[in-house]
Amino acid sequence: MTIYDHIKILLKSKLAEVAAANGWVLPAQTPEFTVEAPRDPKHGDIATNLAMTLTKAIGKPPRAIADAMVAALKNDASYTNVEVAGPGFINLRLASSIWQEQLKTILNAGTHYGDLKIGNGEKVCIEYVSANPTGPMHAGHVRGAVFGDALSNLMQKVGYDVTREYYFNDAGTQVDVLARTVHLRYREALGETIGDIPQGLYPGDYLKPVAEKLVARDGKKWQGQPEEMWLQPIREFAVAEMMEAIREDLKMIGIKHDVFSNERDVIENGTLDKVFKSLEAKDLIYVGTLPPPRGKEMEDWKPEPLTLFRSSQFGDSSDRSLKKRDGTWSYIMPDIAYHYTKIQRGFKLMINVLGADHGGYLERMRPAIAAISDGSAKLDVLFCQMVKVFNNGEAVKLSKRSGNIITLREMVEEVGADSVRFTILTRSFDSQFEFDFAKTKEQSRDNPVFYIQYAHARCCSVLRHAAEMFPKADLSVKALALTDLSILTSEDDIALIRFLCNWPKLVEAAAQTREPHRISFYLYDLAGVFHSFWNKGKDDATLRFLIEDNPQLTMARLALLKGLTTVIASGLAVIGVKPLEEMR
Repeated sequence: MTIYDHIKILLKSKLAEVAAANGWVLPAQTPEFTVEAPRDPKHGDIATNLAMTLTKAIGKPPRAIADAMVAALKNDASYTNVEVAGPGFINLRLASSIWQEQLKTILNAGTHYGDLKIGNGEKVCIEYVSANPTGPMHAGHVRGAVFGDALSNLMQKVGYDVTREYYFNDAGTQVDVLARTVHLRYREALGETIGDIPQGLYPGDYLKPVAEKLVARDGKKWQGQPEEMWLQPIREFAVAEMMEAIREDLKMIGIKHDVFSNERDVIENGTLDKVFKSLEAKDLIYVGTLPPPRGKEMEDWKPEPLTLFRSSQFGDSSDRSLKKRDGTWSYIMPDIAYHYTKIQRGFKLMINVLGADHGGYLERMRPAIAAISDGSAKLDVLFCQMVKVFNNGEAVKLSKRSGNIITLREMVEEVGADSVRFTILTRSFDSQFEFDFAKTKEQSRDNPVFYIQYAHARCCSVLRHAAEMFPKADLSVKALALTDLSILTSEDDIALIRFLCNWPKLVEAAAQTREPHRISFYLYDLAGVFHSFWNKGKDDATLRFLIEDNPQLTMARLALLKGLTTVIASGLAVIGVKPLEEMR
């Protein structure tokens, strides 16, 4: 239970007392009201609009209800100050005992503190990365990969049943280009001189190992053979090898998908025909014409009959063509069919993480999903903006392995997986992002991942020294949760506990807005509160965490530190970063 849930229960109980004393008739169910931290800390610890939600039911002005509530709450030991503000808000300053009890709650919950049930076990499919298997993971993929993985962690933490999915196109012209490039490298591996890579094929050296594996498997089988003989088998081989390389790259930053789906399977297993027939049965398919594309002048454009889907019935700007003029499927049909498979697997909520270059995707897909699910399924699409790579302020454009991109592997090898993940999540996914190798390796407050890891490691160091200072003391979490916390009354003690108690509310907000970067911001601010506390202890001995001649206060402060490390570890788990116990 969060501090806000706890106060909500107390307020409902007090409301029943006040209503009885004043002869108010309360509704059978108390209207929903907010209990949250005020924007300005000077106004108290908690603000609630309870009185304002009751004015219609009770027939009294909100300030009159608030005044009656405040009069009763002033006699409650749970609050040190209670006042009415504005049109009827009630501001509360909580007693230290409330915060001390919340610290025990944190210790008892461990890293599960902040876990919520707002998802109610609902199945959600989160599709992310989904890069086509034509090259290595690069900086552009990293952002969507890290964001999607952290979002998956976050949605799990608030109670959703999450499936992590990777979908790739292995049926388009790009994959044929991949096969042709591998064949060229295959010839090179057999000793032929191939010269420069022709324009239109994939440059870089990353396909050389794939070609060498092909030689090891097939020898000279495809040398000198016409393309129609080798295109399909080499395409299948190359896709399998590239997908294995992609899995290995993602593993470097701690990403593992539950499901891998591909376009070729969707096309070949008859799903497109099944979806089309389903739409036909709902009278959503017809033959008609479309107006010319918006924003384009096409003097020679002539309307031609096409097979159309009545997507405008589901909020689209116009109907959509599902078949080309030659009768083959249009480019959106495999995507519609793929999402149909998700719905068939029981997903009513689907979240796709795509690059910013996929503009218009949501507009095209939402009507189709509404149609094929009869309105029962929902699709959210989150578009990640581009990543620019720098080193000490200078743009980095070239890669040794790929020719013109910075690979995920190079980023991880340069700064480490944890730094890559955390740094990516220091900005909102929909804002431009600059990843600077030099800044990511800085050991200063300007480097958030270092600043937070240093706070966690500092706490762990104190706990180790405490074991040496008090060798007979039980420093287990269970024992610390039972220690006397009533002596944690300093302004800094309470400020730190108060900040820890904001964690569940922050988790809820981040999940609802699909913004895992909020976790990074919270952890950075939390580390700042701790470091400030630590620095004050240099001048004021009563604020130190280890006080040899005051074991009682020391144990209470160690409980506070353990609560801090618990919340930091919980937050880093969402981001996918390991908390460090030592900094080297």
